[in-house]
Amino acid sequence: MLRAAAPNLKFIARKAGIKATGPRRWARYSTNAHVSRPGITIRTASLSATALLSVSLGLGAYRVYADYEEEATAPRPSLKTLVRSYFVFSMCSVPRLVDASPKILEVLSSIPGIKQLTEAFVRVTFFDHFVGGDTAQGCLPLLRSFRSQNKGALFAYSVEVDENEANTVGISKVHSINELPHKKIVEEMIRCIDVAADFEDEIGAGAKGCRTWVAIKITALIPNAHSLIKLSSHIIKTRPPSETSVPFPGCPQSTDLDVLYSPDSAPELDKGDIDSLLDLHADLVKICIRAQERGVKIIIDAEYSWYQPALDALTLALMRQFNQLSDSSSEASPVQPLIYGTYQAYLRRTPQHLQLALEDARANHYALGIKLVRGAYHPHELAAYLAAASYPRKPSPSISPDAVPPVWEHKEDTDARYNECVEFLIRSASKDIELRKKEYTKYARKGWFGNWLWGTVSAESSDSQVPERTIQNNNVPGVGILFGTHNWKSCSLILDELVKNKLAIQEGDVVVVGDEGAERVTVGQLYGMSDDLTDSMVQRTKSTSPFVIKYVPYGALSEVMPYLSRRAIENKSILGDGGAIKERKRAGDEIWKRIKPF
Repeated sequence: MLRAAAPNLKFIARKAGIKATGPRRWARYSTNAHVSRPGITIRTASLSATALLSVSLGLGAYRVYADYEEEATAPRPSLKTLVRSYFVFSMCSVPRLVDASPKILEVLSSIPGIKQLTEAFVRVTFFDHFVGGDTAQGCLPLLRSFRSQNKGALFAYSVEVDENEANTVGISKVHSINELPHKKIVEEMIRCIDVAADFEDEIGAGAKGCRTWVAIKITALIPNAHSLIKLSSHIIKTRPPSETSVPFPGCPQSTDLDVLYSPDSAPELDKGDIDSLLDLHADLVKICIRAQERGVKIIIDAEYSWYQPALDALTLALMRQFNQLSDSSSEASPVQPLIYGTYQAYLRRTPQHLQLALEDARANHYALGIKLVRGAYHPHELAAYLAAASYPRKPSPSISPDAVPPVWEHKEDTDARYNECVEFLIRSASKDIELRKKEYTKYARKGWFGNWLWGTVSAESSDSQVPERTIQNNNVPGVGILFGTHNWKSCSLILDELVKNKLAIQEGDVVVVGDEGAERVTVGQLYGMSDDLTDSMVQRTKSTSPFVIKYVPYGALSEVMPYLSRRAIENKSILGDGGAIKERKRAGDEIWKRIKPF
């Protein structure tokens, strides 16, 4: 069981220069600011970003294994949109063009006059297809359109770290604290929260109906992401032996951040690293306090496995602080879970990690927020691990000590684990409703919650008894789940499990999701990808608040052209297995239907 020691939160709040307050909504918005810095880029669009913009702009930047075995009736897009889709996915269907596009774009962008034409071309094609807009406020028409179709949005100022620079020390320029690019990104995160909250206030959704959430990428909020890798290495080296049974990156402990307050125990971390990490934690608290005040959920994206131990530690600390469940319905926060972490099914650890996380949330009385995705950068993870294992003297970002790679090697294994986790998590949501419906004081065997969910032990069959806290009669969720998937079979499984576990009822061809279920379970896809699946899920479900959301990234095109293309090749697997060809064919068929009468 995880130990309940926590970092010095008063220090964090004081360092952030803020004071936590109770949940409330208030209108505040200022003009959008674009930022950039060495090692960071806004993930928007480029000629060579065909694959990247299908994944890295996605739900936690994960690799999508899409099945195109079913067809769905979608709202009729404009002919202009169809032509753009056909063109975009035609280019995505040519792997050699995707491979060559970084060099092509680099050359074109270096020629005066041609650079402007290239940017204009990218804007009317890939940017408009995959990106919501240049600014948060500029995305509002799209959000209104989504809501009119009963769709929500996961809003993201999409920034990421250049991996080549993340493995170096220091930054190239000296800035004052207020001029540091990562500080401007923090302010943009807060501005994004305000825009999301103001939009929900405008449509009068209320706290429980709010379906405009905000995603954040932690590596973009620190001057040098290499500090996170060093913290991850320290955590792995000092983790108690009892936790080694969980495959790398393991399971977070509440003591993982203690090193930041006793730095002498970590020779891997210098003073600069400690200061940056403390400042990062303070900024995350600042962001979460604004989200709590405005009633906007925060989704923390997962990243490469060498960052994950540090990201897990920060996410756990934030959940324990902001997702606490009240013993009184009158004191309960209207939005729970407020903070969500991302769990990647392609990591071997994920089934055990989820079970231990649920047990820790129950033991420490906080709501667990879960975004389940298949996983990002599979080829890169395998290559980094194999390079480190085969050539230990050569630099590699992988820090896994395990004898096997941290990710499953085959797509089928990831698909199976994802669907197993779907069943497991929906059972947990059903059990959570039972627990939250009535006042009770129960005694249960240590670890019973996870075992009950797996169906191996009865909650009442206990030899060793430990007391649990009394929970008053209220329906504040103790668990919330966002399923990020472009897979038809997984989406059908989600609906089947909701009905099976009495979170929804089947009425003909429609699955009616009750309020309790809709507050605990949501499904999402990327903007510009698998719109037929999104529309099918909307048509197949009925709920008082949107059950399906789209991940909507935004950012200025001019800031990303030189760098974005370099990420396309390693992410092009998103459109593998004929996915882009299917998308192109679907757009072509609809175009033909429009012009055939003439």
